[in-house]
Amino acid sequence: MSLSSRTLRNLPSIPRRLHPSTPRRRHNSTFESKPYRPYEPPSPKPAPSQWTPKAALALGCALSFAFTAGKAYQKMQQLNVDYDRDDKFRAPRYASVKEMEKAISEIETVLGRDAISRDEEELKQHGYSEWSPANISTLPIAVVYPKSTDEVSKIAQICHKYKVPMTAYSGGSSLEGNFSAPYSGISIDFREMSKILAFHEEDMDVVVQPAVNWVSLNTTISSSGLFFPVDPSPSAQIGGMVGTNCSGTNAVRYGTMKDWVVNLTVVLADGTIIKTRGRPRKSAAGYNLNGLFVGSEGTLGLVTEVTLRLAAVPRECGVASCVFTSVRDAASTASSIMRAGVQVAAVEYLDATQMKVLNDGAYTAPKFWKEAPTLFFKFSGSKASIAADIKEVKSIVAAHKGSDFEFARSKEEGDVIWSGRKQALWSLLAARPEGTELWTTDVAVPVSRLADMIEESQKGIKDLGLFSSIVGHVGDGNFHEAIMYHRNDPAETAAVTEHVKKMTLKALEMEGTSSGEHSIGLFKKAELLQELGPDTLGVMKSIKASLDPHWLLNPGKIFDTPTATGRVWKWQQK
Repeated sequence: MSLSSRTLRNLPSIPRRLHPSTPRRRHNSTFESKPYRPYEPPSPKPAPSQWTPKAALALGCALSFAFTAGKAYQKMQQLNVDYDRDDKFRAPRYASVKEMEKAISEIETVLGRDAISRDEEELKQHGYSEWSPANISTLPIAVVYPKSTDEVSKIAQICHKYKVPMTAYSGGSSLEGNFSAPYSGISIDFREMSKILAFHEEDMDVVVQPAVNWVSLNTTISSSGLFFPVDPSPSAQIGGMVGTNCSGTNAVRYGTMKDWVVNLTVVLADGTIIKTRGRPRKSAAGYNLNGLFVGSEGTLGLVTEVTLRLAAVPRECGVASCVFTSVRDAASTASSIMRAGVQVAAVEYLDATQMKVLNDGAYTAPKFWKEAPTLFFKFSGSKASIAADIKEVKSIVAAHKGSDFEFARSKEEGDVIWSGRKQALWSLLAARPEGTELWTTDVAVPVSRLADMIEESQKGIKDLGLFSSIVGHVGDGNFHEAIMYHRNDPAETAAVTEHVKKMTLKALEMEGTSSGEHSIGLFKKAELLQELGPDTLGVMKSIKASLDPHWLLNPGKIFDTPTATGRVWKWQQK
């Protein structure tokens, strides 16, 4: 039964009853709202701590270990620049004979059988020099004759793969054991790379391969009115000249090899081919890599192409000589000429023994000499400038008690006078006593100390009692000793060795150098260490390790190859 809306309206009202627990509320006639309160969630109860004593101990240990490791790493980083440290460089592992044979087989496959020689005489030629006192019994296992930069790169890649030592060979006239093979390996002879690749006459430069002989180069380009002025031994080739930073009689006017290299193409130990820079006469772009490779004796890379600066042939040349009663007067004359600013092309010294050798063999006939200390001069320029230079030099010679000043008045006379200097070495070799061998070495000192140095050297030679002489490029403080000795006589060999070592140390005491031209090779490594110190030598080793980390290129030269040692850090010893 349903109720209608009208019925519902007519029903009596029923008072509202509340539950006894419900509080009564008083309502005003007007609506009253309570102030707004934003919602605030209930505060969470704090979680129980997770840092138990064990966890805290573990964290403390971890932080302590990290701090200790950081300090150790910092110490190790400091030691990485400690160039005096014995164990800084890893000792190389060279190929066994079996591995070398595999490398030779691969090279033969790539270059052909004719490119490799195992002939005993050729091996001896590439590991032993009659010019050098630093010969050893070890020889290369093979000689390889590449014909291009690409072939040199392939050889290097194969040798790098098997860890076979590589020694560059060019000319073979080096004097300090520069191409010896203490770890055997392969000798890379550039004999087949003897071409002049490009001649830029207008730019006064020429691009050559390493086996180009400097005398032949000058003959080839003579019609151009240009020449290459660095003049070492007539048998020297460009590759070896770069390796030793050689010079010669013209150095006082034209400088050394480093001054005439525009750029180099170099094959690195792993076969990478680089070019040090472009062909302009000057460049300020990046590192001077020419200066890095010139004089490095093939320990950093294999030079396969060289761009050389050329000079204009002087319009006129003049030659003169004079005699002195003492070494000191001759050396003082050379020093005074340089201080006066006279543009001499060469100032050369020959001692009394050498002048006697020239006379005895009639090497400069019809010219004969007074057997006394003698200076030879070269002049170049115009006729007027040469005449002025000669006049000034003659005056300086007279002031230092010089005599017999002789100036060539024709080219023929000049050739005769200068032949005394050119024939010095060959005449000495011809005059050496039977059964003896030549030991020749060089040092250089500041020009002001040259007289002292030569006098000290002569005293030592006199005490030896052996046939010897002194020849010097005295214009730049450099001179050579040539001593004839019996290599098979241990006592005599030891005496000569001691004399040469003392002479070198004396040069270092005078702020000189252990080698002005011949470079370091095997023989003068200890003297180089004394000259430069362990830190400087360490920098050189770091450069070597960066470019040749396996020490494959001409190892054992300039400084010793690293050897295995027990690793004990210096900071651990404190």
